[in-house]
Amino acid sequence: MKADAAETLSLGSNGPYRGRCAVLATMHGKEATIAPPFAERLGLSVEIPPGLDTDSLGTFSGEIARTGTIEEAAIAKARLGMAVTGVTLAIASEGSYGPHPQIPFIAAGFELMVLVDDDRGIVIREHLIDESPTYEHANAESVRELDGFLSRIGFPDHAVIVRPNGPDGSAPPIHKGIRSSADLQTAIEDCATRSDDGRAFVQTDMRAHMNRTRMATLGRLAERLAARISCLCPTCRTPGYGLTGVDKGLPCSWCGGPSILVRHQILGCVSCNHVERRARPDGLTHADPGQCPTCNP
Repeated sequence: MKADAAETLSLGSNGPYRGRCAVLATMHGKEATIAPPFAERLGLSVEIPPGLDTDSLGTFSGEIARTGTIEEAAIAKARLGMAVTGVTLAIASEGSYGPHPQIPFIAAGFELMVLVDDDRGIVIREHLIDESPTYEHANAESVRELDGFLSRIGFPDHAVIVRPNGPDGSAPPIHKGIRSSADLQTAIEDCATRSDDGRAFVQTDMRAHMNRTRMATLGRLAERLAARISCLCPTCRTPGYGLTGVDKGLPCSWCGGPSILVRHQILGCVSCNHVERRARPDGLTHADPGQCPTCNP
């Protein structure tokens, strides 16, 4: 192996986590999609702690507000699992859904997953943006008004949450995990009578076990994180070597000035100070003038 090139462990190699067990901090069935990539790629199995209440750190439905950043929440989940089991290796994820950061009129999700390794004193992170989530809401007086909404979200494969309609999204009562038309109608009637406008607020239930689209997204993210963990730092051989940032300013093909496009990827180690800059993986060396603030102000 060259000193300036990261080593990627093969599937059959005896990597640093082969034969180990990590606690997976979840109460929403995420092990179904997260466990397989870690087992197949790293030989790492997962343990689900019984009775773990990750909702105590924040809920999608808003009754308990998440504190801190999404990364801090994911690490807190992992450490909660470690505290319950005494295991020094933990996996956890956290998600956030709302308007797309660049296209506000469509929905998007941001998912982050971490592996916390207290033996090595490291946290390995990976994330992805889901630009096609099953994430939507509507309000109604009865279930008959929701035919289009329910069809779009794939109900009942994707469950819904119902609460009173109004400015306070966390107002009780909150009915979660609804997967039948009868239960939905009952919840709407209950919440509509408690709302000032006589309508109920209905939204997709974003908990992983209630939203198969999100569960599939977590599976893709688990594959990314497992692949990253399999990359060892070329200097200290710590697992988790990978992308940490980018340098923008790819030269414009007309004026040669910096464009808004990425010029280099920045790779780094989660343990030592080794940093590497790599050219764009698509081989592009110059930007279209339309991406240049000088040529296309």
